[in-house]
Amino acid sequence: MIKVPLTVLGAEMLRNELQRLKSIERPSVIAAIAEARSHGDLSENAEYDAAKERQGFVEGRIADLEGKLSNAIIINPAEIDAEGRIVFGTTVDLEDCESGDAVTYQIVGDDEADIKLGKISVSSPIARALIGKSAGDVAEVQAPGGIREYEVLDVKYI
Repeated sequence: MIKVPLTVLGAEMLRNELQRLKSIERPSVIAAIAEARSHGDLSENAEYDAAKERQGFVEGRIADLEGKLSNAIIINPAEIDAEGRIVFGTTVDLEDCESGDAVTYQIVGDDEADIKLGKISVSSPIARALIGKSAGDVAEVQAPGGIREYEVLDVKYI
């Protein structure tokens, strides 16, 4: 199996979702199926079909989360000693060389990426361009609008 890198917070987030699916969503779907069955003829019962479809989604997501967590490599950024280089889990302060805009990103696993929270996927073009760089380096990122350059201002292991 492919190992899935996760930060400590990302793994906790997936565990919480798994717990919610197992303890709340699964029983809710089972109750909805039982309710729909009690209405009689299942061949033309839209409630039953919707509940079965929801059950398939919930069970699929549970299996997906269990697989990811069982194959996870949980990385605590605070315990990393990468000698100032950017690696998985690090938080980086960048400056767009063209506009001068400053941004801060944490490089995280695919499942925990959320650009609104400043978390970018390790497989994203910007993260791939940043891996291995240190403060003071310039990273060239292939963006849809062409190549963008970012200067690495700071690398933090938090």
